[in-house]
Amino acid sequence: MSATSPVRPVLPPDIRARKGSEPLVVLTAYSTPVARLVDAHCDIVLVGDSVGMVIHGLPSTLGVTMEMMILHGKAVVRGAQKAMPVIDMPFGSYEEGPQQAFRNAARLMSETGAPAVKLEGGQHMAETIAFLTARGVPVMAHVGLTPQSVNTLGGYKVVGRAEEAEKVMADARAVEAAGAFSVVLEKVPEGLAARITQELTIPTIGIGAGVRCDGQVLVVDDMLGLFTEFRPKFVKRYAELGKAADEAIAAYAAEVRSRAFPAAEHSFPDVLPVKK
Repeated sequence: MSATSPVRPVLPPDIRARKGSEPLVVLTAYSTPVARLVDAHCDIVLVGDSVGMVIHGLPSTLGVTMEMMILHGKAVVRGAQKAMPVIDMPFGSYEEGPQQAFRNAARLMSETGAPAVKLEGGQHMAETIAFLTARGVPVMAHVGLTPQSVNTLGGYKVVGRAEEAEKVMADARAVEAAGAFSVVLEKVPEGLAARITQELTIPTIGIGAGVRCDGQVLVVDDMLGLFTEFRPKFVKRYAELGKAADEAIAAYAAEVRSRAFPAAEHSFPDVLPVKK
């Protein structure tokens, strides 16, 4: 399906209808080849602003731009034929107010072909979510730990313990009431995530929020062992591709230096005998 195709096989109402049924499977992707791999097995492919850290080497997600999200969003939409692409709105592209958020969300959708966006924030973003959804922009919400607010939160910490629990619950209720079709719960205590999941009528997608959410999301580079700068507790490594790649590159370098590569089978013989 191309970026200009108006209809996708899975759309936000289909995701919302999955509430309480088979868990939703979500992974990030930032390129066409990886999107194709994710597409074969997942319900949603998230073009996360984590691209800034895992692909561009930024220290956080705060330096990610609209242009970066559009570039990677286009690549992912080209590769996702079945799973629904959702694109993160980068820091600074929606916080100013509903009108700013709509302009940038509309740009993300129109230039990439993705049918939905994701933005961070709870009660204080409810007005913006309502403004977007009323104007045809499906929104996946994100509460709990919100990485774009890491400086305000004081680090990548668990959010929702003790007196914070009711605030996270109120955030989740607010984004549902505003019209979000699903909500990511990041680094939220398992019991609280279960309470939110039970109360809300929209699917919850957990990342570090326990098994009782309606779905799970991970950064694909984390679960494949490609991004090794740090390893959050909630990440399970399903492969060690970074280690395998390091070994393969080391073997290639050794063979080039020893002239073992390229061998005869990797070379093209002369049509005519070489004149001496």
